Amino acid sequence: MAEVAKLIVAGQELEFPVIEGTEKEKAIDISSLRAKTGYITLDAGFMNTGSCKSNVTFLDGEKGILHYRGYQIDQLAEKSNFAEVSYLLVNGKLPSTAELKTFNEKVGQSSKLPQGIKNILDQFPRNAHPMGVIASVTSALSAFYPEFIEQDLSAPQRDKVITQLMAQVKIISAYFYRRAMGLLPVESDPKLSYSADFINMMFSGPGFQASQDVINALDILLILHADHEQNCSSTTVRTVGSSKANLFASVSSGIDALWGQLHGGANQAVLEMLEEIAKDGGDYKKFIAKSKDKNDTFRLMGFGHRVYKNFDPRAKIIKKACDNVLLKLGVNDPLLEIAKGLEEVALKDPYFIERKLYPNVDFYSGIIYRALGIPTNMFTVMFALGRLPGWLAQWKEMTEDKETKISRPRQIYIGPTTREYVDISKR
Repeated sequence: MAEVAKLIVAGQELEFPVIEGTEKEKAIDISSLRAKTGYITLDAGFMNTGSCKSNVTFLDGEKGILHYRGYQIDQLAEKSNFAEVSYLLVNGKLPSTAELKTFNEKVGQSSKLPQGIKNILDQFPRNAHPMGVIASVTSALSAFYPEFIEQDLSAPQRDKVITQLMAQVKIISAYFYRRAMGLLPVESDPKLSYSADFINMMFSGPGFQASQDVINALDILLILHADHEQNCSSTTVRTVGSSKANLFASVSSGIDALWGQLHGGANQAVLEMLEEIAKDGGDYKKFIAKSKDKNDTFRLMGFGHRVYKNFDPRAKIIKKACDNVLLKLGVNDPLLEIAKGLEEVALKDPYFIERKLYPNVDFYSGIIYRALGIPTNMFTVMFALGRLPGWLAQWKEMTEDKETKISRPRQIYIGPTTREYVDISKR
């Protein structure tokens, strides 16, 4: 007999079906609740609400598990590369050699921006925040590719626009970085790997040669950020896409959601915190004490996670990459010394251990990006590049699901009841 959940509302006992996922997680399907009773559920932040069924990513915050399409994140980080993981997320399987070659070729075919997009990029102030620029320009791509803004794209059209965005968001990001630095843009080179091409577009100059260690570290960072179930930005992409908005608009909305300090901006907040500690003399132990004081407003950024109640599985992987990059590059940076001091204390301090406030992926990613010479205001852009294939996979899954409905949450109204209009002369 199928499992059901029983709910008593106004003296009436109702039954709702229980749905079980492939990883044994369970949900109560209350989609008929309002029709049957007039009641809705209230769940601030949707912490206990499933918005969809998905086969893209599975995570278990209690056990510290993260899988893409069933593959463990540590195996993918160690054995795969970002292009292959992108293919996996978008297409649901690991590619053959021929399939990966074709995928990379399709990305390479979109390795030039329309001149109009370059003109738009050149109009932004150099000191503009790159996330605002990239979100705006990603949306503007729709004006240059009207064939992709139809409501119902064919499968070949979906594949084409997905590989196009994989190529062009990367180019847009590097283009604006160089504009902000007063440098001429560098063309994308389809012969290079995704990460190598991006690094080359960012930093190319006389005598520049990206080391394989740096390329590998960036690849790992992008893989670790590639998807994370129904997070704020992925949910935003699905919400906007559910109205049948085009992919450019949907991804642009995801970029905007990621910009927030509580989401993708967290790694930027980590570096700003380190700068604050450095300006105060660099005594990180003093700030550890401040973080424990409930009456102090200081917040230790980069520790703990909203979903993971155990060690963030991505943090274990990225810590190893972080240590390797710092060693290979021989970086001598006071902020990174403060970061290593915070990490060492937090991993041994009972206060943090008991509360499971371990360093998370944002803590280590910010350190690596700084070591690579990427400016702080570009950190969230790097997150967006990594999360892009996840957004594309979520959007594709949603558009292919015939049961998808436009997102339309309800509310509990707490405003004034009916009032009579008073003419302005009498107010």
